[in-house]
Amino acid sequence: MSREPRGPNEKLGTVLVLAGISNAGLARRVNDLGAQRGLTLRYDKTSVARWVSKGMVPQGAAPHLIAAAIAGKLGRPVPLHEIGLADADPAPEVGLSFPRDVGQAVRSATELYRLDLAGRRGGGGIWQSLAGSFSVSAYATPASRWLITPADGSVAREAHQAARESENGGPECGPVQRVGHSDVTKLREAADDARRWDSKYGGGDWRSSMVPECLRVDAAPLLLGSYTDEVGRSLFGATAELTRLAGWMAFDTGQQEAAQRYYIQALRLARAAADVPLGGYVLASMSLQATYRGFADEGVDLAQAALERNRGLATARTMSFFRLVEARAQAKAGDAPACGAALKAAEGWLERARTGDPDPSWLDFYSQERFAADAAECYRDLRMPRQVQRFTEQALSRPTEEFVRSHGLRLVVSAVAELESGNLDAACAAGTRAVEVAGRISSARTTEYVRDLLHRLEPYGDEPRVVELRERARPLLVAHG
Repeated sequence: MSREPRGPNEKLGTVLVLAGISNAGLARRVNDLGAQRGLTLRYDKTSVARWVSKGMVPQGAAPHLIAAAIAGKLGRPVPLHEIGLADADPAPEVGLSFPRDVGQAVRSATELYRLDLAGRRGGGGIWQSLAGSFSVSAYATPASRWLITPADGSVAREAHQAARESENGGPECGPVQRVGHSDVTKLREAADDARRWDSKYGGGDWRSSMVPECLRVDAAPLLLGSYTDEVGRSLFGATAELTRLAGWMAFDTGQQEAAQRYYIQALRLARAAADVPLGGYVLASMSLQATYRGFADEGVDLAQAALERNRGLATARTMSFFRLVEARAQAKAGDAPACGAALKAAEGWLERARTGDPDPSWLDFYSQERFAADAAECYRDLRMPRQVQRFTEQALSRPTEEFVRSHGLRLVVSAVAELESGNLDAACAAGTRAVEVAGRISSARTTEYVRDLLHRLEPYGDEPRVVELRERARPLLVAHG
């Protein structure tokens, strides 16, 4: 349904001409984007003509899908006001800003936390409305501002300042709170717990989904409280960790638009914390998302931005991980020499790491086995199955219940390597184990890996082993759409 006509929407018509999109083409793309989020839309060229010539405004998610469809064609974000739909829900703007001012940064982050909760209570969350609105170009300004100035000046916040901002329309978080180190410790403990749950059960597990609630209920009132510069730095760092985790969990469950907004806010909070390695870790997460979404060149840029500011600052293990993320992007871009150089550098840094190094707690997952697992994925993308098998064997040498999702992903990569080497039996065996692991966690990403394996097995569809694997995977694929 659409709202009443308002007169011709000249802005929408102009942008469609600029983007080179026909009425039928826009309708088709909007329907496709809706289908990706489980929405059944039946717009056609006549629908688009009404939007343009009569100014009719489609309801629900449609305005955001229209903006996303045009953004995909133009290669940049398209705000609703640019296409004459500014009176629709303004949610697409939330979380995308990277303010220069610390106070504005706090407001930007807490607004995102509150909006996410409101969407969850409304059924399905705002992210269903923002279907398809991920745009890698939205990372350009945050990355460049972080590179130019990776740390803010004083972040101290006096009680009278916090009270004044609350009176001027700040979020309703109760009385101004004086924040101490014990408050920050609780946030860090929450982040540690969430990381463990995420690795073991996936980003869609109910325990992991409590992170956004923790940000709204626990972190936001602290950010809006009063604190010294020292406590404030620590507070921003702990909140940045939790915010990055919220982004990572959204990424793992396929909510790319939510992940993007959390990542941007996490990077801004890391800058307020003056925590350059943590900022690099957020950029590495952005890089992995960009690479996963098919923007490998931008993935390389984001990984190299993480590396550049951390030279001489981050530990050897941290630098190794950043180079590994770069290798993933280089492999997806098809640049074998650059990928090989990045992997060699990552391995060299990892060999230099020593027990007792002041590695950050958020890097506790990174080991020789994790290096081998990502190296295997690099060689999978470069279509070098022998190398994939070699590194996958190392990655699977010490399976652990602590990193269940990672183990499942490694099994799928192993299956692909066996298939490309002509070992159908071994591929199906590894695929069967992967399906069993994937069924124990809630991870859209793992399901997509399984789906890709089944697609590769289609030429062998009549083989009994393949038929059995497909049947075993059916409940998993149905559960995840």
